[in-house]
Order: sequence, then structure tokens, then C-alpha cells
Amino acid sequence: MALKPGFMYKFPWEDMGTFKYLLFVPYVATVAMGCDDADDWAFHMLVIAAFRYVHAQFWISLSRIHAITQHSKIQAKGIDFKQVDREDTWDDYIILQLIVMTLVHKCPGLGYGGWPIWNAAGMWQTLLLHAGPTEFVYYWLHRALHHHSLYRAYHSHHHASFVTEPITGSVHPFAEHLMYTANFAIPLLGTWAFGGASWTSFYAYLIGFDVLNNIGHCNFEFVPRWFMNLPGVKYLIYTPSYHSLHHSKVHTNFCLFMPVYDLVYGTLDPTSHALYAKAMDGQAAPNVAPDVVFMAHGTELLSLFHLPFALRSFSSRPFKSAWWLQPLLPLCLPVVAVLRLVGRPFVADKHRLLHLNCSTWVTPAWGFQFFIKSEFGHINRKIEQAILEADRTGTKVVGLGALNKNESLNGGGQLFVDKHPDLKVRVVHGNTLTAAAILHKLPSGVKEIFLTGATSKLGRAIALYLAARGVRVVMYTTSTERFEKIRGEADEKHRGNIEQATTLEEGAGIMDWVVGKYCSAKDQSKAPKHATFHQFVVPPIPESRKDCVYTDLPAFRLPKAAKDFRSCEMTMERGHVHACHAGALVHALEEWTENEVGAIDPTRIDLTWEAAMKHNFTLA
Repeated sequence: MALKPGFMYKFPWEDMGTFKYLLFVPYVATVAMGCDDADDWAFHMLVIAAFRYVHAQFWISLSRIHAITQHSKIQAKGIDFKQVDREDTWDDYIILQLIVMTLVHKCPGLGYGGWPIWNAAGMWQTLLLHAGPTEFVYYWLHRALHHHSLYRAYHSHHHASFVTEPITGSVHPFAEHLMYTANFAIPLLGTWAFGGASWTSFYAYLIGFDVLNNIGHCNFEFVPRWFMNLPGVKYLIYTPSYHSLHHSKVHTNFCLFMPVYDLVYGTLDPTSHALYAKAMDGQAAPNVAPDVVFMAHGTELLSLFHLPFALRSFSSRPFKSAWWLQPLLPLCLPVVAVLRLVGRPFVADKHRLLHLNCSTWVTPAWGFQFFIKSEFGHINRKIEQAILEADRTGTKVVGLGALNKNESLNGGGQLFVDKHPDLKVRVVHGNTLTAAAILHKLPSGVKEIFLTGATSKLGRAIALYLAARGVRVVMYTTSTERFEKIRGEADEKHRGNIEQATTLEEGAGIMDWVVGKYCSAKDQSKAPKHATFHQFVVPPIPESRKDCVYTDLPAFRLPKAAKDFRSCEMTMERGHVHACHAGALVHALEEWTENEVGAIDPTRIDLTWEAAMKHNFTLA
């Protein structure tokens, strides 16, 4: 928001939310009912709008793929949820210009239409009208918007984005967009007035304008050196680094697309070309190895679209398999196939926590693959590949998230440590802090629990920890061998606190159920009224009992020192991470030198919890 919003700051449809897209309905209806005019105006408006949305998505995705941007970044800082939300209305200009163009077309007696497909002279007219009047007017309008009164009322909204994304270029208040729309109409109306209008020039100008606007707001440099070294080119076309200086220094580099206007009027920043060279050399914001890597993986197929470089707004909110995603499901299948054949672990996002550079990497596998035994070798090779890459680049900690550390897959990461005993990077499953989170969700003074998933890593640790503190633990398992093995690990004086249950009915009198295994509605019916289900099962169990309480999966709120978080960790709320992710971060903050793999050491649960509290993690 602007510092002091002025008159006509809000778009008329701002309060409509997503219902603003109903403004496209008259155009769709006109085309569908065969009621379009001789120019097929409604059809062309829809096609142009579609091009603009697809084109914007291309740049959004491109700018968020770290493999593409990491070697020529301009600003080292990232963006946060506040910026994502502020820029969620980036597409308002598409709707506005569609309406304005239609009003001009429909204006009685004006005759704005009836164009041929192609007119060569009109293409040159469009180019000259843009380079002359439009660039000139924009330059001085932009200078005016930096006057303190207009800046506070309008343009500060745009400059709230210190680090820009491609669509930042279209994020402005309504009044400002009206001024821009009038100015950008000069080439379109001028070409028509000179008799050179054509549908080709109409499409080319609108789409070409968007291309240059998106390029200028990228936070990575890619315009080729050979092109910029051509005589005069650096004054005829800007680059991402050129416009980045306008956002970082504010009172410099005011031009629309052509730096010649800054040169003529004395506002060209003298460091512009040096910054371009530094960015191209990877020196503007050098790519540094992360201190902490957290390894995630795909869950259901549609989780593909929750990646930060897929759908920016969707990824900034907790994942839900929304109805509107279902038509995209067929697109997931070829991606699954390609990643299975040639996929490598990749960077999904980068963050900062105090002095730590943090990264989330993704194992190229979906949830279902972790339950196919023949896939185990393939998945482990991908995780191993990531661990070795992290070790090579000097990463301190690799955290294994979700099924990446499944006991049947790799023994909670033990496989990798055994295979590579000389690893300098620490491999961490994070389950010690997960166990601590589950235990701290139990009511103070709890006397007994009913434990399912009792022989898992977490189940075992919870049972041993509570039994040592005098809590009766009823472990639901049909495997007497596994039960006795765990019970035998407890001190002899505490073994009487651990009991085996072979049916769920044996938990009917226990108010606290700790659930580490899928629990259906029928299974849940065995719990008493007003029981509490404390869960560590993925996915969470369905909340089928209205008379019971369900706690969330173990998670932590990140400390306030956490920066550059712009996407949610799957179903987690903003600023929350799974307990195992927090465990990897704490491991690095504490500079612990041991691996955390295999079985959980119950004696380290309190130590790990206290370390998390010391670093200002809070239980979510």
C-alpha cells in the first residue's frame, strides 16, 4: 500500500476479490453466442488477455527457477509474503485495458476498428510513436510521480517492492494505471489516425510492451553482452539491472524502456553499466552455498503446482487440492515421467535465518513412489546425489523431510552415513525435535497415553521417554517381538509402565491417543468421548469425531529473524515449518557435529527442545 493512499487509489473491482474475473463473462458470452461484431472484437480481446496471462506466468516461473537465475542475480535479498500479497492484483491492468479498449472501439462515430491483419507502415508508425511521444510523456510523468505528494499517495505502492519480480512492473494504484493507459494508447490511436493500424501491430504492441515490462523487473540479468555492446544499444533498451537501480536508489533511471531519456535529462545512474557487468559475471549477488539444506519431496501429483516457480499466489498459501486444480492433473503425468527418467534434486526456494543461508531442495519423487519397493533404490540415489552435492559445496546440515527418511527406505538416513563415513555435512532426520513437539502437546501431568504407530522411530522414542517419567504407555501393536524389543530398552524399573495392546478397544478408557498410524473413522470410534488425538501421521487423520479434540501435526513457528519466506511448506501455515525442518535448522544453529540418523536418542529430546526454545522457535 502507498504511504498515504490518494484519490482513486483502489481499483473499482478491488473488493470483488476473485469475482473480478466475472468481468470477462460478457466477452466469453458474446463469442460463445456468435454475437461478436464484424471485427471479432470480443474474440481478440480474450485472445490478447490469454496471451498476457500465459506470458506473465512464463516470466514468473522463469524468474523463480534458481538454476536459471542463481549465476546472474542482481539483488541478494528475497521477497516475502507481504510483497506476494501486495502484488496479487498484478493483473488488474489487463482487465482495465480490456475495458478501455472496448469503450474506445464502441465509441459512436469514431470508427476504431476495421483493420487489416497486416500493415508494414503501421508497424513502423507504432514503433516511432512509442519511442517518441510515449517514452517522453512516461519519463516526465514518472518524474512527477516521484514528487513527494504524488509519491506518498500513489507511486510508493510500486516502490514498496525493493526486490522486484517480473509482474511487479504492473503493480500500481488505479489512478496511476489510468494515466499509464492513456499514455500507452498513443501508439495504438496514433497508428490508427495515420491509417496504419492492423491487428498485427495491435497484438505486437500490447504483447511486446508486456515482454519489456517483465524483463525490466526481473531480478537476474540475461540480456546478452554482444547485444548490449552494439553501438548505441545501451541507450535504446534497458536491462533488468538498469531498472533495478531505480528500485534501490529511487531517484535515478526513470525511463520506461529507453535509457536515452535518462541520458538526455541527466538522471542516468553512472553505475548502471558497471552493475550490468557485475550481474553478468555473477558478482552483483554471488551465488553462495547454503548452510542448511532441507530435502522435501512431492506429495500428491497436484503438489507440483505448489512449487514457488509454478503458481506464485497458490504456493504462498497452505496447500489444498482445490477443485480448480483438477483440470491440470493431466499435465502432472508427463512431468512425473520426465522426472523419473532424468530428474535431479532441485532448489525450490532459498531463505535466511540469522547468519544461515537456507535452502529447500526437492527429491524428484511423489508420495506414491515411496510406497513402491522397486523405487527405493532410485529414490535413495537421488537423495544421495543431493547429500554429496551439499557436502561438495560446504553445506553444514542436510535435513531429511517427510518420507525422505522413511525407516524402510534408508533407516532414517543411516544408509547414507554408513555408505559415506567421511561426509563433512551432517545428515539430520529432525525426528528428535518432532518427538519433543509431540510430547509438549500432551497435557501437563498426563498419566497415561494410548500409542499407535508405536514401533516406529517416533513411537519408540515417545514410549521410552514417557515411561521413564512414570507415564503409563499402552502401545498398540500386534508384533510382540517389536514390543518386547522396545520395552527391553527401558530401564528395568520403568518397564512396568509400558504395556502392549493388540486391539484398539484396549484404548477405550484412555483420554490421550497419540496417533502415528492412519486412523479411520471406525478406528477413532474406539476412543472415549472427549478424547484428544495427538498425531504425527502423514497425511493427518480425518477429524470424524465432533466430541473429540484433534491437534495439528508437530510444527514450529519460525523465529522473527527468518527472512525471504514467500511460499508455504505444503499444508503448513505461513511462517511455520514441519518439526523435522526446524530440527535441521536448530542442529545448524547449535553447530552440533554429530549426525542425527537412525533411531531417536530419547535422552536428547529435552536438549533439542531447549535449543529450539533458545533460538526462539515456538510450537505451532
